[in-house]
Amino acid sequence: MVLVVLVLGLALDLANAQFNLHIAVGKNYNMARISGVWHLASMASDNMTYIEEKGDLRLFIRNIQFLNNSNLQFDFHIMIHGECVAVTVVCEKTKNSGEFSIAYEGENKVLLVETDYTMYAIFYMQNIKNGTKTQVLALYGRFMKIDETYQERFENICKLYGLGSQNIIDMTNKDFCYL
Repeated sequence: MVLVVLVLGLALDLANAQFNLHIAVGKNYNMARISGVWHLASMASDNMTYIEEKGDLRLFIRNIQFLNNSNLQFDFHIMIHGECVAVTVVCEKTKNSGEFSIAYEGENKVLLVETDYTMYAIFYMQNIKNGTKTQVLALYGRFMKIDETYQERFENICKLYGLGSQNIIDMTNKDFCYL
């Protein structure tokens, strides 16, 4: 009987440790913790031409840096005329937690939707160009291979923005600038 209680207690402790290992944050972000290296896992959009090959918003972020002035710097690669080009942009902090703005191919709002800081981050970008609004969501991982549970979280968040599986592209092994 004692052995059963010990095994049950150990199982509950392990389950609790696994559950608390990576707690997702969806507001009141500590943006300094988002700094570092990231790898693009998936993208989704309501206008697929923006994220398909040669799309204006098909950005392979390498590094995100939270700056002293509370702005967010993105270092990424993009294909331009068949060549990988390294680009650095700085998004300006808005009054909302985790929200930034930048003028790139129109006016953009960049929002950190959810993260656990250590394994994954999901960003939302709204682009307005010539009066047309486009939504893009991106799932980033700290490692090149991301766990399926984060992909599932991403798909569920995409649904909240009206994007189904037909709007999602698996971006692993699609970054020719990195391969």
